[in-house]
Amino acid sequence: MAEEENRSSLSGRRAEAQRNNGRILDAARAVFLADPEAPIAKVGVHAGVGISALYRRYPSKDHLLRALAEDGLNRYIADLETALASTDGPWDTYVACLERVVDGQSQALAQRLAGRFTPTPELTALAMRAGSLAETLFDRVRRSGELRDDISEADVTLLLEMIAVIELPGADGGAALRHRYLALLLQALHAPAEAPLPGRPARQADLAARWRSAGNS
Repeated sequence: MAEEENRSSLSGRRAEAQRNNGRILDAARAVFLADPEAPIAKVGVHAGVGISALYRRYPSKDHLLRALAEDGLNRYIADLETALASTDGPWDTYVACLERVVDGQSQALAQRLAGRFTPTPELTALAMRAGSLAETLFDRVRRSGELRDDISEADVTLLLEMIAVIELPGADGGAALRHRYLALLLQALHAPAEAPLPGRPARQADLAARWRSAGNS
């Protein structure tokens, strides 16, 4: 009987620890999307978790940012895999994927954190997998002829980052506005384009340079 109670108590503590970690990551996502330079203590306040509990799990901001990046990349990969497995048309699939990405804010967060922590080999491998899947999805919709031909994948990445940081006081915190502006963006992305865009498109190399700009200092 005592052994069963011990197992139940251990299971309860683990479940509570998982809930606390979920609150910390959710809070960190909101805090660092708004201000990547914010101190780690602000995450504890936002999560309603004591600073000692926060530091027990994440001894430094670098540790927390790596965990947040891993969580975001895994969720972004899941969104991309769902899209690539879809039997819907290329444009509808692409739209649905961008809607999920905006809701999860995973892809935009990775860009906001670029160069602000030291990535591990495992994170680098995850990022490469996400990049490969995103390129495959983008190429699929580009080949369909439904995406304007003067836009690049990196352009879309930066535009999604802009949408993701929209946050206003209120019940949904800006979610409805994020979807409003995503709908506006999708109208602009859909072919045929009314007029060519000025300047050159952003390149993947431009995004990679943000990681090398070692804000890892």
